[in-house]
Amino acid sequence: MSIDYRSEIERIKKSQGVTVVAHFYQRDEVFEMADITGDSLELARRCKADTNPWVVFCGVGFMGQSVKVIAPEKRVLMPKIACCAMARMIDGSYFDESVNYMVERGVPKENILPITYINSDASVKAKVGEMGGMVCTSSNAYKIIQKGLESGKKILFVPDRCLGQNFAHEMGLRSCVIGEGECDPKEADIICFNGFCSVHQLFTVDDINFYRERYPGILIAVHPECDPAVVQAADFAGSTSQLIKYVDALDPEQKVAVGTEYNLVNRMREKNTYVLSSTKPECPTMNETTLEDLYRTLKSIEDGKPINEIVVDEHTVKWANIALERMLEIQ
Repeated sequence: MSIDYRSEIERIKKSQGVTVVAHFYQRDEVFEMADITGDSLELARRCKADTNPWVVFCGVGFMGQSVKVIAPEKRVLMPKIACCAMARMIDGSYFDESVNYMVERGVPKENILPITYINSDASVKAKVGEMGGMVCTSSNAYKIIQKGLESGKKILFVPDRCLGQNFAHEMGLRSCVIGEGECDPKEADIICFNGFCSVHQLFTVDDINFYRERYPGILIAVHPECDPAVVQAADFAGSTSQLIKYVDALDPEQKVAVGTEYNLVNRMREKNTYVLSSTKPECPTMNETTLEDLYRTLKSIEDGKPINEIVVDEHTVKWANIALERMLEIQ
């Protein structure tokens, strides 16, 4: 007999006190079953405020970790502990190497202020916290970097080079990327780790030119994880939630091409919205979670044998939370 996953998911959620959470990039079948949806930090904060003891988080690994760091009393499970490719590009040892790179080129360690994008492992957030640094998101990076610069220190921005470069350009600051050309940390304001989002790297200036030629007057909106040349050629750049607000505020007759993950763009307004790519820009790890995976995870709670539980050690929770709290104080 086949299982009606949707009805079973709803039943177990109610009987076991479980909140299902889904990131905007999740496939529709999963997204539609969630009690809380949104961007990564927004989800973690709303989970902390939620009264249910169990959280089943549909997203990628660092997001489940963020919930556990902010709300360590919660039991957090993930249908798939999928790994964000960008977050996987940096770990504690690569972070230490980046700090050493700057020190070896004349910047004392005490003059380095690290800022990590939320798309990073909890261990990296903890190292950032221990050095007096902060976490940022794509929606608040401008404010966080601005606050960081008040210290008079050099900013080490990890792991997304594009986000660091784009905000440096917006603020009229100098940036360089470790391992890309001549990167002299003494001559730059923001020193970027050489990480990137594989999905947002798919969008090119050629894509923008194609849409502008085909649809005169079209607007181009992109995520700041895109290459700096793409961001500078666009009409608007913003975080996931900012992109949603931007598109929603447009006249329904206004054509717009959006450069971000396919599942999100596909759920935007039905008319006059295009994906800024000749290929389908779908995040492979975000799309790993299926409706069956969600059901099996909930069933494991009901059976008293929870699977894929997120565990973060106390030291990491302490310092990663400090880095996150520093960010929240600036909101």
